[in-house]
Amino acid sequence: MELESTRPGISLRALAPNAVTAVALCTGLSGAWFALQGRWENAVAAIVVAGVLDAMDGRIARMLKGESRFGAELDSLSDVIAFGATPALIIYMWVMQDMPRFGWTISVFFVLCAALRLARFNARIDTEDQPHKSAGFNTGVPSPPGAGLALLPMIIWFETGADWVHDYRFIAPWLLLVAILMISNVATYSWSSLKVRPNFRFMALAGVGLFGATLVAAPWVALIAASLVYALLIPLSMMSYSKVKRARKAAVIAA
Repeated sequence: MELESTRPGISLRALAPNAVTAVALCTGLSGAWFALQGRWENAVAAIVVAGVLDAMDGRIARMLKGESRFGAELDSLSDVIAFGATPALIIYMWVMQDMPRFGWTISVFFVLCAALRLARFNARIDTEDQPHKSAGFNTGVPSPPGAGLALLPMIIWFETGADWVHDYRFIAPWLLLVAILMISNVATYSWSSLKVRPNFRFMALAGVGLFGATLVAAPWVALIAASLVYALLIPLSMMSYSKVKRARKAAVIAA
């Protein structure tokens, strides 16, 4: 029995979060398969499901104490494919292929920015001096929210059928803006930096419940609302980080 307990191998505790990451990668990439068939709603839904799984894998790893460098690298690879390459391909097949000359170039630029952002994240993973991270902020827009913002015009189109969002003259600058935000040094909120004041906790719970109900009854409306709220939080996060910087500077001067 003792020999069995010391048998070499990978524990399920370490394997579980990596398995979730692998499923997220495959689910996200399946969005391109749906797009090839013109099943646009299924394509976007695949990215959304991949985003949910991506949010889970890190938490599962921490909960099971199964964090590893391999898992971090696999997660980054999954993010580049599921939230960089696949959304760019979906948007290209949806409308950007109609743009003369530069439709493919802009789509590739989005993938490049997603890859560069994740390369920057991996390069800093062992660096102690990270002002944004130490204050609970991300540097730039993470690739999953970036994919959501990039796909926002499609989701608006699903719900409204508006022609103005199904136009490369709108999509091209929008895609460039989201790509630049991903590789920027803009401080954006992370989960750890979002805090609810005690007197607002019931309103926050009610808001989450309302979002859940809307997600079931009108999923595209819920996703539009979530994307717009995230976009509006970007300037607020910049102002919040500016306050943190000023407080740090004042503390250094006082010391």
